[in-house]
Amino acid sequence: MDSAITDQFLAVVEAHKGIIYKVAHAWCRQAEDRKDLVQEIIIQLWKAFGHYDSGQARYSTWIYRIALNVAISFYRKETRRQAAAGRLEAAVLEMVDTGPATETDQQLLLLQRFIHDLRELDRALILLYLEEKSHQEIAEILGISVTNVATKIGRIKVLLRQQFSRIKT
Repeated sequence: MDSAITDQFLAVVEAHKGIIYKVAHAWCRQAEDRKDLVQEIIIQLWKAFGHYDSGQARYSTWIYRIALNVAISFYRKETRRQAAAGRLEAAVLEMVDTGPATETDQQLLLLQRFIHDLRELDRALILLYLEEKSHQEIAEILGISVTNVATKIGRIKVLLRQQFSRIKT
């Protein structure tokens, strides 16, 4: 591809890099895994860039769609790898003291853990919801109905509240 297209791609990625990092953070607990996922998302965006149709969707919607699909595939591969390697490393890392955390930090870490444990579609949905995307935009990105989005968000909120209440008791 010529340098104008490369420059345009780099500008789009730079303008929307927050989406890429948020998706990676939602799917990967380990920093190295997040870096790998970010790299894979950018590669797949590059491969698909020539096929982007501005009349079909905004860049943010297009990037979310690709990033979430890559993240789901990455997560499935990573889950299989971790199952084969065992969970010892993750357990050790969780036991390492990272210093005093505020109550808000602890609640955010719990929320991230609870979100990470959701099913793939639910995790993608709640990530988009927390990004303050409209139900319509979430439906477009995930390929489900607006009604389904609203129903699933309600159920996820109830589930997350239940998980937090179990921690407090």
